[in-house]
Amino acid sequence: MKPALLPGATLGVMGGGQLGRMFVHAAQTMGYFTAVLDPDAASPAGRVSHHHIATDYLDTQGLAQLAGLCDAITTEFENVPAPALAALADSKPVSPAASAVAIAQDRAQEKAHFVRCGVPCAPYAVIDTPEQLAAVDEALLPGILKTTRLGYDGKGQARVATRAELASAWAAMKNVPCVLEKMLPLAAECSVIVARGADGQMVNLPIQRNLHRDGILAVTEVYAENMPLAQVESALAAAKSIASGLQYVGVLCVEFFVLQDGSLVVNEIAPRPHNSGHASLDCCDVSQFELQVRTLAGLPLVQPRQHSPALMLNLLGDLWFVRSEQSTTPPWAEVLALPGAHLHLYGKATASKGRKMGHLTLTGPTVEAVRATALQAAALLGIDAF
Repeated sequence: MKPALLPGATLGVMGGGQLGRMFVHAAQTMGYFTAVLDPDAASPAGRVSHHHIATDYLDTQGLAQLAGLCDAITTEFENVPAPALAALADSKPVSPAASAVAIAQDRAQEKAHFVRCGVPCAPYAVIDTPEQLAAVDEALLPGILKTTRLGYDGKGQARVATRAELASAWAAMKNVPCVLEKMLPLAAECSVIVARGADGQMVNLPIQRNLHRDGILAVTEVYAENMPLAQVESALAAAKSIASGLQYVGVLCVEFFVLQDGSLVVNEIAPRPHNSGHASLDCCDVSQFELQVRTLAGLPLVQPRQHSPALMLNLLGDLWFVRSEQSTTPPWAEVLALPGAHLHLYGKATASKGRKMGHLTLTGPTVEAVRATALQAAALLGIDAF
């Protein structure tokens, strides 16, 4: 084990989006200097970091500059090229490792890892060739065809009910490698965020119950008994098995489907903090971003404690267009007049529909009070009730 990197060191992050921004805030709060590599000169994380290297993720000079500035480096989104992380690891500690990120970038590898770990996932088939397409088991239909790479927030997916629809969907996806998943009877969705240190120690945030709309997370509820204890224990065990199997170092989100019979199947992993964990900033004594700092710096991990029930609303760019076809600032003053309202905006210059602009977390003394306030906030903002 290497000695911990103490405050005063410089921590780097590949990617300049909102997750990088919140990592930078957490690192700076703890006394670290920060550096961001992101090609966008106006990236949310780059705007608040001590250093911003505005180059492509595979630019050798940019990578060398980042490695020269930093004592350790992490990533804020899974589509940072794994070879870039591997190149950085030649000279500096990088977590999560390129090998773990590469698995998360490929649905076929990801599902194979779930199988190796003994964690249930939806029945599936890999489709790379016309022969594999022809050999698909009829029992997998109806299903969801997903590209193995670069899919997120419902992108790169198509529902298919017949072989003809499957063939058509694969052709529409330009015959790129795909995974066909059997559609299962879903009752709910949830996620678990774990943090694992280089010594194998693991802690976790409280389990998150999630509602998605149009493939994008809309609402997350975090409170005791938001799910039956047996489901919570099953999800935690599965998430920790997946992290251990990867020899993972860092913050990992594991997303699950809850089936109508009460059982769980894992959907996918994200090798980074996750949208569903944002409430931890306001309802826990250790947030997912502080855990990311601790795992990267080799600091001790402590089990986060939740001090308030919480509900998070994702704020998409659509909210800027609720009252007019022209972009209009949502009524933040009215929202912030509500008790327990915590507004987090990500510093993005322009709003567009479907773009994640921020999130709003509501906390309070009881679940009932939090939910009532959250529904008030949703009504003010033009978010559909839930």
